[in-house]
Amino acid sequence: MKLLKKIDTLKQQFSSLTTKEALYQKIMEKGKTLPPFLEEWKQEENRVIGCQSLMYLYSCYEKDNVRFYASSDALISAGLAALLVEIYSGEPPETILITPPTFLEELGIPAALTPGRANGLASLYLKMKQEAIKYLIAARP
Repeated sequence: MKLLKKIDTLKQQFSSLTTKEALYQKIMEKGKTLPPFLEEWKQEENRVIGCQSLMYLYSCYEKDNVRFYASSDALISAGLAALLVEIYSGEPPETILITPPTFLEELGIPAALTPGRANGLASLYLKMKQEAIKYLIAARP
């Protein structure tokens, strides 16, 4: 239920946006809210392959939940990452795996993106799912 509440909050934040420019502005604002990303996390294993810009995703497993941290050299990509980090960070691996980011379509985000950016967003969610699977497997007795 925590995840649904986060999605509802995000939808409210984007509900008044009527133009593509306003949508992009809001996404870029979100990019500025990403939690700090440590320099030591910028390793090849944390790179998001398929993203036009240089993007990294770091995760850790705390108290049965996955925490995500992201960094990008492009503000739009950072904003897109911030949207997914805001929703999925702090959630159990199972929730991440069974809850695709369909809320982004409701916000009109994929339709407003270039194919390259949309591909990067899909690649980021794929990496988040891979991290969730890694923690599920590691947690098995």
